[in-house]
Amino acid sequence: MKKKLLIVFTLFFITLAQAQNIMIINGIHDTAVAVKYETEKPKAFSFLTHVPNDLFQITKSPFQKKNLKNLIVITGVSTALIIADQAIYNAVKKFSGKIHFHSAEKNKTIWSVKTGKTETVLLKAPRNLNTGFYNLGQGFTTLIVAAGMYVNGKISKNNLSLQTASDLTESFISLGIVTQLLKYATGREDPGVASKKNGAWHPFPSWSAFQNKKTHYDAFPSGHLSTLMAAVTILANNYPHSRLIKPIGYTLAALTSLCMINNGVHWAGDYPLAIGLGYLAGNIITSRHNHTLKKEKPVL
Repeated sequence: MKKKLLIVFTLFFITLAQAQNIMIINGIHDTAVAVKYETEKPKAFSFLTHVPNDLFQITKSPFQKKNLKNLIVITGVSTALIIADQAIYNAVKKFSGKIHFHSAEKNKTIWSVKTGKTETVLLKAPRNLNTGFYNLGQGFTTLIVAAGMYVNGKISKNNLSLQTASDLTESFISLGIVTQLLKYATGREDPGVASKKNGAWHPFPSWSAFQNKKTHYDAFPSGHLSTLMAAVTILANNYPHSRLIKPIGYTLAALTSLCMINNGVHWAGDYPLAIGLGYLAGNIITSRHNHTLKKEKPVL
């Protein structure tokens, strides 16, 4: 069991490392030095107007010659994990049970709005550690960070903070569209409701089935992880002097991924493509405004 878990995380971090080599638009980011950027105030609603171009670039970039190697790696790792998904899922559940890492999603509703008989939860607090990491990957977390950056930017008149808020919001919207389309196109069952080993695939289900029985069709790829990866990439690109963003961000991504397997929401095979999409989207979005002025020695 321990060997299986070790293999999962090895493949996971191989994919993360490979994502660093993806070349898009402005080329590879230099991580050996800190890069100072000049950032202008973002245009109003640019987080919406740039979405069509994001979708085009996300679709086109993986198939460009310079990115084919990365596409092959992601495809290969995904295939290997999908074949082993059931064994990995069983091992994670068994290991989590032994250490009393509860898989049930438990939240305390802090703020909700009722419309007739429907209650929409706007703010919730996790009641166990697994739920906390699971919630971390939800898009709502990205929007909270974006809101904080926006308020800080307005108060301190900081264009970089305003731009980062816009970037995070844009990534949430663009990846929401991309991942939902891919989920609909692949129709993979979540492990928690799997009807067969490794989960059944039902490409292009009826729209009503896709909406009303989400867990039967929306495992692949992980929208949680792609959104989280995009957020980490955007923050790392916009604040290149900080050497802590990536290690902290990738560690949180790994823990979130483990928790999503544990609570039966995702298979390990749902992750490599999500990682690639998040990293790609983050770089596409930040490349529009990050203009290098000078390079300096890295600082914490």
